[in-house]
Amino acid sequence: MSVSEPAAGRGTYFDDPITIDEQTTMIPVSRRGFRGRPVAVGAYTVTGGVTTWTPAVDSGRVALIGVITGLVAATLGSAAVLRQPPWPRMTIEQSHPPRHGSPTAPSRRLRVGRLHGPAKHS
Repeated sequence: MSVSEPAAGRGTYFDDPITIDEQTTMIPVSRRGFRGRPVAVGAYTVTGGVTTWTPAVDSGRVALIGVITGLVAATLGSAAVLRQPPWPRMTIEQSHPPRHGSPTAPSRRLRVGRLHGPAKHS
């Protein structure tokens, strides 16, 4: 690491220029990473007076972020399905078994009667 540019940010370093051919020069750019180790940020390429920036992409980090995102989504989806399944609830909510003669639970019949006491015969 040869030159530190104050305007580029703290800990950003421009390495020595590399001449590829007569018209192309590449300038690697790095920054100080964990424990002071250099981490590649990208490179400036100067070709025929035109400067282009090429960022360095860490494909391992991108893949790790994708895997972690998938695991979090699968965990949240599983938790939601286990808490309230999307299929109908198939539980029997009775505290006593059905009557002896009936294969199903006893039905409650509506009793029709007088509302205000016993009937008066006149």
